[in-house]
Amino acid sequence: MQKYHNVVNGTFGEITNSHEILNPANGDLLGHAPISSEEEVEHAVQSARGAQSAWAQRSDKERAEITASIASVLENNSEYLADLITREQGKPLLGPGSRFEMQACVGWTQVPASLELPPEVVYEDNDRKDTLYRVPLGVVAAIAPWNWPLMIAIWQIIPALRMGNTVVLKPSEYTPIATLEMVRLINQVLPPGVLNTVTGDGRIGSKLTSHPDIDKIMFTGSETTGRRIIEASAHNLAPITLELGGNDAAIVLPGTNAGAIAEGLFWGAFLNMGQTCACIKRLYVHDDDYDAVMSALGNIARQMTIGDGTDENVLIGPLQNKMQYDKVRELVADARANECDVREFGNTPDKGYFLPVTLVGNISDGQRLVDEEQFGPALPIVRYRDLDEAITSANRLPAALGASVWADDAASAAETASRLEAGTVWVNQHGAIHPMVPFGGNKASGYGCEFGLEGLKAVTQARVISVKK
Repeated sequence: MQKYHNVVNGTFGEITNSHEILNPANGDLLGHAPISSEEEVEHAVQSARGAQSAWAQRSDKERAEITASIASVLENNSEYLADLITREQGKPLLGPGSRFEMQACVGWTQVPASLELPPEVVYEDNDRKDTLYRVPLGVVAAIAPWNWPLMIAIWQIIPALRMGNTVVLKPSEYTPIATLEMVRLINQVLPPGVLNTVTGDGRIGSKLTSHPDIDKIMFTGSETTGRRIIEASAHNLAPITLELGGNDAAIVLPGTNAGAIAEGLFWGAFLNMGQTCACIKRLYVHDDDYDAVMSALGNIARQMTIGDGTDENVLIGPLQNKMQYDKVRELVADARANECDVREFGNTPDKGYFLPVTLVGNISDGQRLVDEEQFGPALPIVRYRDLDEAITSANRLPAALGASVWADDAASAAETASRLEAGTVWVNQHGAIHPMVPFGGNKASGYGCEFGLEGLKAVTQARVISVKK
């Protein structure tokens, strides 16, 4: 069985310790991933430090061209990497699955390659001229999650490299293989040491994020781990971009045509089997529309084939790991014990971490499935009588990554959208991110900004040169 390697300073790292990576759809062994030692973390950081100055000194045009070359590498290897994602993470090849993830990787590389942050004259008079330059921070520690392992790694890697930083990436210990292969391929067009990897659990992540030679930390994951990273950054005072949990709320305005919005609601909730930070995790529906929305969503759920994502007839795959599988089962069991209306759809295979698509009605704020981010294919649908009541419910939890409002007339939803507390509020769509549109959390969902020009600024520091005339 194949052993996969870290890349440090442009070469494969030696494997002194490793662990098995299993396919969540069937339990088959996919390969062996390395476990880095603290010494290997040190080597990776110093390799990035050693390469950073020369990389930053390259012209902006040259770094843009190399970034565009990375996009070509990703595009040329997209089918190979998509197959690995499906076998390791579980999401199907088709629909909003692994091929979709690879398309996103290409797009989120092409856009930063096309952007510029030129010097800006911020003040000038007869006596002085002040020019703002955006310069790289140095070495970026990137910690990627297991739900969109390659796409989110690209969100972290590419802006950092584009602006002259070097990177040490730690993929999730649940899904390291496809990421390591992606980094191996990307390194074909990068100078040695510009992009390095380390692998392992939270102990390796802590060693990386607390390292004194780290100048910036980018993390996507749980609120609990995010708080630990904030504490670790006290050792290096590195600025942090945190994208943490969501528990996103969606509100359907009274009288909205359920059939017209059902498909958008369904994939807004069940994208990647619900394992997406900016998925609909709580759906608020007016009493008069409750039956119609439940019926419309149920009709779509009945059409879904659940199974191994390498089967191109499948649109719903397994959960990625047993921890998440057990958590979702526990939350649904709690709802059932509280006499909620639990409706399950789809036949699940005997092997693997499969759960049915589940709609849970007659549930209210305060119950676990509503208040705890489930991160799985179980959607609580909460009735409301008064719109102000629904807005209060949507805003009451600390998580505030995204939210959405659904209505027949998009313009009529704008006022409600303005009252929701979230980093992004969508109208008649959910999770519709774009590489040119800034994206970030609010409240306990993190801070900092990714994507577009704001995302490039987040991996630089402002340097003003003030010249007396």
